Amino acid sequence: MKSFYVYEMEYTGGKTASNELEMLPFCDEYYSQYEKIYNECFYDMRKALEIKPYNFYSDIRQLDSKKKDIFLLMDGGTIIGSVGCYGAEIDDLIVNKKYQGNGYGKKLLMWAVNHIREFTSEPITLTVAEWNQRAVKLYTRSGFVIKKQLSM
Repeated sequence: MKSFYVYEMEYTGGKTASNELEMLPFCDEYYSQYEKIYNECFYDMRKALEIKPYNFYSDIRQLDSKKKDIFLLMDGGTIIGSVGCYGAEIDDLIVNKKYQGNGYGKKLLMWAVNHIREFTSEPITLTVAEWNQRAVKLYTRSGFVIKKQLSM
């Protein structure tokens, strides 16, 4: 693995302008599709940074402790995107490559902020690799502030 930087980011604001996304709790029947989309979203970064395995998910059991906190945005039977909300932490925000460039990343992020704000006012955190500048820009434009830069 190459050394790289990650940013720990924090959001201290309140709820955001409402967006009307209808999110579904993760369901095992969508695992194979989720695995494919997740691995596609992170493959280039993991390969560039030499983080092995390049395709992280390979078995539904890897999600056993996480799936109750993962939410899916669907278009019929197709996953548009997904986000995990673990307490006051946002993780694994992904958008299906077929749907990227249409604002779904920001909509998912704002949905996650509002979802977390339903039960806590504590700072919302997330971690992002410096390599992923597209995500870093989305988060900073959405009110997240870099609190720490860590070397990995």
